[in-house]
Amino acid sequence: MRLSDNLRGALAMTVAMAAFTVNDALMKAVTQTMPLFQAIALRGLVSLPLLFLYGWAVGGLRFRIPRRDGGLLALRAGADVLSTVAYLSALMVLPLANLVAILQSVPLAVTLAAALVLKEPLGWRRLSAILIGFCGVLLIVRPGAEGFSLWSLVGLAAVACVVARDLATRRIGSDLPAATIALWTSGAVTLLGLAGSLPSGFGPVTGGEALYLGGAAVALMVGYLSIVLAMRGGDIAAVSPFRYTALLWAIALGWLLFGDLPDGPALLGFAVITATGIFTIWREARLRRLPREASVDIPPDSPYTPPT
Repeated sequence: MRLSDNLRGALAMTVAMAAFTVNDALMKAVTQTMPLFQAIALRGLVSLPLLFLYGWAVGGLRFRIPRRDGGLLALRAGADVLSTVAYLSALMVLPLANLVAILQSVPLAVTLAAALVLKEPLGWRRLSAILIGFCGVLLIVRPGAEGFSLWSLVGLAAVACVVARDLATRRIGSDLPAATIALWTSGAVTLLGLAGSLPSGFGPVTGGEALYLGGAAVALMVGYLSIVLAMRGGDIAAVSPFRYTALLWAIALGWLLFGDLPDGPALLGFAVITATGIFTIWREARLRRLPREASVDIPPDSPYTPPT
């Protein structure tokens, strides 16, 4: 039985979200006993060769980068470095599901930022959905509430950095392969980990920590490959909503590995973010089919991915 393009894309998106969430869970587990920068460096030393081999196998490596794209790649890599540090720092403290849910507001934030910075059209319907979605984020963060943590602000800072990264990605030429972009980003994050580990050096690594890091590196690679297949395997409107399956994976893994379960307001926030995100995706896909209307979806060759 031959699967339709949309079904293959939906399955690939579900696998990608599962892989990225497994990466998050394993990094949260390993950073409980290992310094953050050492964990980032060691994971990168495993994932970098995997990315290089993949890029070489599919002919997606470019070593001569146009000057304009080189500057944008550097900007993108810098934003991803900052988002990775902020995201993993917050992940060490916050429940996995809460932080993953906050990150799901990125598509909404990218849509708003594209309208403000790149002057892309934004109607009242999508603007209303964005504002309602951010209310969902507030239900999770709950500033002023007894359970509020300043680490929630660090998680929001990670979102801001991811938005900057994705806006830079939108300006990169479409002829630059996704494998090259991913390799640059992974290399920058790995260098950050190595530099951050210099003052104290690398400590001993237990067998369990090595297993976690190896699993995180493989999961990250699977996520990168699956997200490309997803975004090229079907219609954006049919495939993109499956990115929100990350919330289900995060709730399940957070409960199984760390004993964390979201409370009522957080679950309501999850639902609000998911509903408004899916509406925004549907609305942008509809506008794409109308003449002289622009879409603000992330281009298929440079798909949205969470911090690495």
